[in-house]
This record gives sequence, structure tokens and C-alpha cells, in this order.
Amino acid sequence: MVKIAAVVPARGGSKGVPGKNLKKIGGVTLVGRSVRAAAGSARVDRVYVSSDDDAILAAGEAEGGIAIRRPVDISGDAASSEAAILHALDVMEAAGELPDIVLMLQCTSPFTTSEDVDRLVAALDDERFDASLTVAEDHSFLWTTDAEGLGHGINHNHDEPRKRRQELPPQFRENGAAYAMRVEPFRRVGRRFCGPVAVIETHMPPFEIDNFADLDLANAIARTMPAEGLDFAALSRIKALVTDFDGVHTDDSVYVTQDGQESARCSRRDGMGIEMLRKSGLPILILSKEQVPIVARRAEKLKLEVIHGTEDKLPVLTRWADRNGLSLSDIAYIGNDINDVACMNAVGISFAPADSHATALEAASHVLSLGGGAGAVRELCDLILAARQSG
Repeated sequence: MVKIAAVVPARGGSKGVPGKNLKKIGGVTLVGRSVRAAAGSARVDRVYVSSDDDAILAAGEAEGGIAIRRPVDISGDAASSEAAILHALDVMEAAGELPDIVLMLQCTSPFTTSEDVDRLVAALDDERFDASLTVAEDHSFLWTTDAEGLGHGINHNHDEPRKRRQELPPQFRENGAAYAMRVEPFRRVGRRFCGPVAVIETHMPPFEIDNFADLDLANAIARTMPAEGLDFAALSRIKALVTDFDGVHTDDSVYVTQDGQESARCSRRDGMGIEMLRKSGLPILILSKEQVPIVARRAEKLKLEVIHGTEDKLPVLTRWADRNGLSLSDIAYIGNDINDVACMNAVGISFAPADSHATALEAASHVLSLGGGAGAVRELCDLILAARQSG
């Protein structure tokens, strides 16, 4: 019996960031991050994705969500999130799966955790409350202006001495991440705050995704969480690693002498990671566009197979996999630019260094916290070794 259900409302239209709910943070789509947070909760029985968009519904299903096709009349800019949740409850009821509590997780808050969801639900164990929401502590001094344009304090008296933070009463800002409601009063009232409300303080980064700058900031934050969002189960199943060279083993710079000789900077940490991974028995290939001696010499130093001078990498990768008795789904790939994207999309799991081109960051299953030539390969090697040991 479904007692607690989570719904992720994620319509297709977005003016500020077209296709926003399919944009990736740390290698995971916004809709996927919300589904993962709900699915990872110990309290949630079932997770649904409500959308008018086929690609969003497919992305939600790929993460374990159940698709609910949202009608056009509640999919426009003026449609409320409540309308989507009420419609989803109607669909659940028709299937004989009406829950006692329903949660709403907003895709625009990409750092909601399963622990946040657990605490949100736990608040409704107290029968005094009909709803709960996530908030952030906020000691801002709010102002308004009157008809004459004069400023006045809203939550403080600006004519009195300014109080210190510790002297202020507790104050919280709704962060828009997640809400929980008892189904009966919610359906009756039609509003998320359908009765007495419990306030759940969270410590996620305090912003929502409204524009491209927010996406960039969220990805920068995600890179400080090295294993955040990583599918360790998928990583534990890989049977080979394939890497680009420039921008992965190097920082994508090249040093050119006056007689035209080229050199590049690599990380010794990466070399140690490669050595440990190679000794674990995992096949490793360097697949590079550049036909230069640097690539061959570095591969020789690392005792790795190399194929370089390759403009179209995917057919070459496919033939290499066939020769080695592998499917593309057996392979992990790390690349940093547009010519790696086809391979990244084709393999079982893909990675990008933190300073990669936007196309590679978007294609990656997971974005590493370190840059090319600055430890990204070692970071990936450590993750693979940890996944193989745990698997």
C-alpha cells in the first residue's frame, strides 16, 4: 500500500532557461536529481514525475520515477504547482494508489537530499501538522518604501539601534525546495499550506535555478562534492576505461619552442592512479585526436594502449571494443570537449574534468571536481577502484 508518494512537477516550457529541467548539474539532470532525492528517502514509497514533455518523462523514468502525463491546460506559465500535484493525486486514485501524504520536490532546487525528504515526512508524524516545508535560516533586514519613496523597515525598527544577530528571534526563508502535505486537507483546500505547518530547516546552497548564471553556479558547487550524484553501481560494472588526452591528462595547454617542438604538462598523481588501476586488471586506452609524439610518449610511460590521430572517435572506439570482446556499455569514458561527446553519450558511464567545455560537461554522467592535468584522472581512478572494491 502506498502511504507516502513524492511528485516531481517538471513541465517542458521554460523561458529563462529553455529545456531547464533537462539541464545537468554534476552530470545529472535537474529532474533526475529530484527523483533521486525522493527515491533515496527511507520514508517515500513511490516517486512520480508530472510533465507535458516526453524527454522529461523519459529522464524521470530512467531514474526510477513513474511518469504522469500532465494535461496541456495545467502545463502553461500560469499553471500552479498545486494543480500538477492535484492532477497526479487523481491519477493515483484512479489506479487505487492514493497516498496518505504527498510530497512535492521542485527541480529548481538541485541540492535537496534524501535526508531532507526524510525530515520533511517525519514532521508529519506529529498529528498537529498538516503540512511541512523546507526553509533556510535568514537574518536579513527587509525594507519597503512608502508612497513618498521613504524607506521603512519591515521586520525591524530602523529608528532603533541595530540588533545583533544573536538578539534576533528565529527567522527563516522559504527555499522552494520541497513540501509535504496530508492528502485529505490538501485536496480539500487546494493549497500546499493546507493546515498547521511544520518548518524544517535545511542547509542546502540557498538558491534556485532561474537562469544560466544559476546553472553555472550550481555546477561549480557540485564540483566541490566529488562523489555527489555518482552512480557507483554502474561504475562498479565497467570493464574498461577510455580517456581522451589533451584537457584530460593535460591542462589543454601546449608549450611550443622556437623550432616548433611541442610539450605539455601532466600530473604525476594521475600517473600513480593509472598505475594502480592498470594493476587491478582494468584495460585502459588513450584515444586522442592529436597525432603528436607527446601522446605516444606519455602512453608508453604509463604502459597504456594508445590510438591517436583520430578525428571521428566513436567508430574507432566501437572497433576497439569489438576487438576486446566488450560492448560500449562496458566502458567508462572521460573527455573534455565537443569531439568526445559522441563517445560519452554511447558508453555505460562518462566523466568530464571540472574545466571541460560546456558540451562535455552537459554530456557527462558525472563531472569531476578537479581539472584536466590537475588530478582529474587520479580522482576518477580512485572512484573506479573504490567502486570495484565495494561491488
